Amino acid sequence: MKNKKIYGRILGLIKPYLHLVILSLLLAVVSVVLTLYAPVLSGRGIDLILGKGQVDFEGLWPVLVRLALVAAMTAVAQWLMNLCNNKITYHVVRDIRTQAFERLEELPLCYIDSNQYGEIISKVVTDVDQFSDGLLLGFSQLFTGIITILGTLGFMLSINVAVTVFVVVMTPLSLFVAAFIAKRTFSMFKAQSEARAEMTGLVDEMVGNQKTVQAFSYEKEAGQRFREINEKLRASSLKAIFFSSLTNPSTRFVNNLVSTGVAVFGAFLAIRGRITVGQLSCFVSYANQYTKPFNEISGVATEFQNAVVCAGRVFGLIDEKPQEPDGPSAIDLGEVDGSVKLENVAFSYRKDTPLITDLNLDVKPGQRIAIVGPTGCGKTTIINLLMRFYDADEGRILVSGHSVRDVTRDSLRRNYGMVLQETWLKAGTVAENIAYGRPQASREEIIQAAKEAHAHGFISRMPEGYDTKITESGGNLSQGQKQLLCIARVMLCLPPMLILDEATSSIDTRTEIRIQKAFARMMQERTSFIVAHRLSTIREADVILVMKDGHIIEQGSHEELLEKGGFYAELYNSQFAVSV
Repeated sequence: MKNKKIYGRILGLIKPYLHLVILSLLLAVVSVVLTLYAPVLSGRGIDLILGKGQVDFEGLWPVLVRLALVAAMTAVAQWLMNLCNNKITYHVVRDIRTQAFERLEELPLCYIDSNQYGEIISKVVTDVDQFSDGLLLGFSQLFTGIITILGTLGFMLSINVAVTVFVVVMTPLSLFVAAFIAKRTFSMFKAQSEARAEMTGLVDEMVGNQKTVQAFSYEKEAGQRFREINEKLRASSLKAIFFSSLTNPSTRFVNNLVSTGVAVFGAFLAIRGRITVGQLSCFVSYANQYTKPFNEISGVATEFQNAVVCAGRVFGLIDEKPQEPDGPSAIDLGEVDGSVKLENVAFSYRKDTPLITDLNLDVKPGQRIAIVGPTGCGKTTIINLLMRFYDADEGRILVSGHSVRDVTRDSLRRNYGMVLQETWLKAGTVAENIAYGRPQASREEIIQAAKEAHAHGFISRMPEGYDTKITESGGNLSQGQKQLLCIARVMLCLPPMLILDEATSSIDTRTEIRIQKAFARMMQERTSFIVAHRLSTIREADVILVMKDGHIIEQGSHEELLEKGGFYAELYNSQFAVSV
């Protein structure tokens, strides 16, 4: 039943291109009719060559001309048919890949966090390619195969009914062999596809984190994991390909028996004068042409099993539940005053493991709020909730008096500028990366933002300055340089609210002092949330929230919290204690 649904969805993808399918079918009919007409002409030519010195050249010449015309017309029809088939296939593949990518952009962050990146990439790229190969093979050989079978039967019936009946009686044996093998290869192709996705995930993980792999001398363990998955892929691929490859030789063996039977049976009829030698030659040719499509269709059937498995994996991604859409009455937030309020907020990534419970916070416009606490206390989670990467399980979050659930996500996030500890840059020029949030920004604005972020110096020393190409994720830049570019990106947009999550963690102390001054200018009259482990960077904050186990256990200014002598004072003294 599951496969039927997949077939139905594939047909649904093909439906918009029904006109091309019909045209391909018509061209297939023309190609097959012309191909089948050729043996008739060949048979007539053979009958005109009765023996030595008895060749009817006058009658043979028109037959040869017709054969040449038929060959030329067949070639043109097949070329046009393949053109249609390619167009159908690549349009369908484009549509399914577009659907997959669009759904990927709609999926909640929890899906991305809980699945290997490599496996997701495998579904969008590799599985779609495998589906494309199977679909193209189906269009190229399935149409012509079926029409060839029907057309050959018609031509054979017009010549001799007895031989035609003999061929038809032998046909089910070939179909049975093909169906028997095809049914057993589906699960094998599924295992192969899953192992391929696991391999892609591992390679993506190793390539993306090669420095960490080498730093911890994990090469041997990574190699062992690779060999295990590679062996699994080898075994599953070998089994799938071996069993699927049995189809063609098995059906060819049966079909050769059919051709041999036709030749022997037809020879007896020719001896008795029931058919001519030319008609016998024509029948042998038709027997080969009749059985050949069964070989091709059986090959298509096994290849299509792999395509269906891959299509099912892609459809699985497309069918994943998207993030909760903006409500029909959701408004555009527009410009905000910077006030943020959290009322009785509760949240957990896993329902059985509470993280944040009954969190209350009232942030005034323009305030600088620092969030500190031990690892795992919920600092970054608050940022995820403010940006609505995740929705609170209970309570509500208000921005400028509006619940974040009552405004569009886009308008909410436009009002935040975010610099994270984990930097991300796209493959492109330095200028394009700085202008990521404002593509229409002028070069002067980009340079000014870079100067304010203290990135202009190193950019100017690059080979092509702001037009220097950088690799994906900024692989040819230092971590500090990448972070400066991310800071410049926010400097260019200057939204009314800022989120700085360990924004200067990869920058040297001297540059950090300069960046802190730039941040100070940038944060003037802007509500700012600062997550930091180095407490020296948050002394100027208006309010410091001290978190532990998902709760705010202390809040106040730096001086007030030190006077209390509580948890914050312990954290601060542990960082700045002087040993004697």
